[in-house]
Amino acid sequence: MAKDTWRVVTQGRNGELITHDFDKPEDIPTSHLQVGIDDCSTDLELRGAPVFRSLVGPMPEGKNVIRYETPEVFEMLTKEWAIPKAPKRRSRKKKTATNG
Repeated sequence: MAKDTWRVVTQGRNGELITHDFDKPEDIPTSHLQVGIDDCSTDLELRGAPVFRSLVGPMPEGKNVIRYETPEVFEMLTKEWAIPKAPKRRSRKKKTATNG
């Protein structure tokens, strides 16, 4: 299935993520100037996708989305991703002695 959604993720004033979806790369606002095309992605469906100044990407998101992020969003999400998750703790049931 071809990737048919072009997503730009930015950060709002309060730090919330704002997602904008577009049907084609030409719809991405001109505030993000195209400076080239991707020619080395390991995801072959991204090869030929535009590269924009002031956006990190293209990167795959699911089966049909091409994602771009502002550098601030990319840095924030990368830091969150890199934090090791605490191992899940198992609750142990007390063993009770039964007299039989």
